[in-house]
Amino acid sequence: MATTGLNIDEQKAVERFRTQVVEKSQTKLVILDFWAEWCGPCKALAPMLEKVAAEYADKGVILHKLNVDEEQFIASQFQVRSIPTVYAMFQGQPVADLTPARTESQLKQMLDQLLEKLPIEAGTDDGGQAGGQPADLEQVIAMGEQVLADGDAERAASVFMQIAQMAPDNAAVHSGLIRALIAAGHVEQAQQVFDGLPDTLKEDPSIAQAASALALAEDAPDDGELQTLRAAAAERPADMDAQFEFAQAAFAAGERDEAADTLLRMIEAEPEWNEGAAKAKLLQIFEAVGLEDPWVSASRRRLSLILFG
Repeated sequence: MATTGLNIDEQKAVERFRTQVVEKSQTKLVILDFWAEWCGPCKALAPMLEKVAAEYADKGVILHKLNVDEEQFIASQFQVRSIPTVYAMFQGQPVADLTPARTESQLKQMLDQLLEKLPIEAGTDDGGQAGGQPADLEQVIAMGEQVLADGDAERAASVFMQIAQMAPDNAAVHSGLIRALIAAGHVEQAQQVFDGLPDTLKEDPSIAQAASALALAEDAPDDGELQTLRAAAAERPADMDAQFEFAQAAFAAGERDEAADTLLRMIEAEPEWNEGAAKAKLLQIFEAVGLEDPWVSASRRRLSLILFG
């Protein structure tokens, strides 16, 4: 895709696509899945795509999910008219329309035909190992994290439960499982998973992230309590205690946007209140969600604007 004549946002979109898809497709076969959060058929198709991509990872197959709401320009370049739309990409070009493949056997048959014809570089990008684990396992973990980031906590928990059976000693897997269970509202089950981990795993940084999420979620209010706290915060916007209590409860209840909005308003109004408690709480939330999460990145930019202008 040429960038001549494009605005800055479009140029950034092209560069992201070049890095995430085009460059990888020079030697690999990339399954490009156009989807959206509101698309039910997309969510129904996703587990099959993820499973087959993981099974074919050692044959040089990679799955890349592209949210059409977030990447409208790229979707328009592919003339996507409906979703799910799924293409096979090689050397920067679509080589097959995989959209008709709605079952594992259909998708595998199409992939097998492509792999026979194209000079795909078999094996994974890192030689088959990543952090002591098979690279296809790392790919499945990344898929689980993506499902969680997309907001489908129940499915993410199911994915991580299955991976945990394959890799019971992998800290990243258990961290994802705990955080997915919390996001799905299964805090007690998440605590049981955490309590059952050996001390060696609990010392891993990824488990520390899950522990932060547990600490924030352990006092989750019921709907009535949350509504009461929300009303109190709305009625007393200058009451920092009421704002802080609502922000904590909102995040514990899974309303992270409301929690972040409230804490950011507190930081903007009184940054030194209670020795910077609002900022400290927001940073704890960032750690619990994950510093690489897109939501965290966006929220951190908002915090930087408040602190540094």
